[in-house]
Amino acid sequence: MIQQRKDLAKARRMVIKIGSSLLADANSGVQLARMRCIADCVADLHQHGKQVCLVSSGSVALGRVHLGWSGRALTVHEKQAAAAVGQPLLMRAWGDAFAVHGLTVAQMLLTKDDLRHRRRYLNVSNTSSTLFGEGVVPIVNENDTVAADEIKFGDNDALAALAALVIDADLLVLMTDVDGLHDANPRHDPQAKRLAEVREWRPGLLDLVDGQGDDFATGGMESKLKAARVALRSGVVTAMICGADGESLTRLLAGGDVGTLLYCSDDRQSHRRHWIAEVLEAAGTVNIDAGAARALSHRGGSLLPVGVVSIKGVFDKGDCVEVYADGVLLGRGLVNYTNEEVRQLIGVGSERIEELLGYVDYTSVIHRDNLVLLGERK
Repeated sequence: MIQQRKDLAKARRMVIKIGSSLLADANSGVQLARMRCIADCVADLHQHGKQVCLVSSGSVALGRVHLGWSGRALTVHEKQAAAAVGQPLLMRAWGDAFAVHGLTVAQMLLTKDDLRHRRRYLNVSNTSSTLFGEGVVPIVNENDTVAADEIKFGDNDALAALAALVIDADLLVLMTDVDGLHDANPRHDPQAKRLAEVREWRPGLLDLVDGQGDDFATGGMESKLKAARVALRSGVVTAMICGADGESLTRLLAGGDVGTLLYCSDDRQSHRRHWIAEVLEAAGTVNIDAGAARALSHRGGSLLPVGVVSIKGVFDKGDCVEVYADGVLLGRGLVNYTNEEVRQLIGVGSERIEELLGYVDYTSVIHRDNLVLLGERK
């Protein structure tokens, strides 16, 4: 387990996310020298037995430059068109950069839908494992040409965090044009101090950042902190470093004092619980009474039908629902019965399930093994 900087050398598998601001600009379109530098570092890691997955922004940025669309806001369809043009340009540049080292790259285009469904989730995991076994460098990007708002990750920082979960990574590295997390915005405050380490997630960290991006990037430091929070919950240590000089990644992995390193607390979720908490889209809501809330929060119990007050939405067995108590989001879980069945069971004892439904599969609406209490979300 990574508990200090020198332990980074032990990382077996890692995800490295490179932001648009590092790879593309309004004039040249693609920063070939920087891509070659990253490829050099990754090739060296391969030589030392490390497995690396890249999450590469830049397809929309490259496409809009190639199409002459820089300097103006794009419609959704124009962004999708720019991604369609830019993605092969991006992969060609990465392929050339790694070919110098005799390494092959593979393109993996994902949408959030691919990770919401357990079978697709496992397919992504198995494909990446196969690629690693063959010494291939997977390069992940969101499938912007088809992704609609409801299935988009939102930004590649979030995608990188979930990719780290799927491939069972030890380390997530978020490369940007700022040298880590600061106690103020370093672009606006010359006195801002870098936070070298964050030992555990705490409320208020998000208050340090303003979330502003630039013309190419979707998100700023706020999106990186949110991505780090997702990764940390699943036991993936996260680093935020500046990738502009081409040396930070090498220094980081050698234990150097660069960027910000965020460590995992002892309260880490299993991959399955993380999948429920962070990836699945809720199909409905279940509102519960105070007694049921106490049973879930303090006694680790399952959600029984007697504690259900009301429901909303249309859901099937096995769907994810959000659990609310007195208007406060308490957790997320996989429901054992359909919405119509749960509606018939509202407020009744478990012993009456068979009487009301004609059968009984479970005595609970949500079993405790399929329930994740969310706690502090900030």
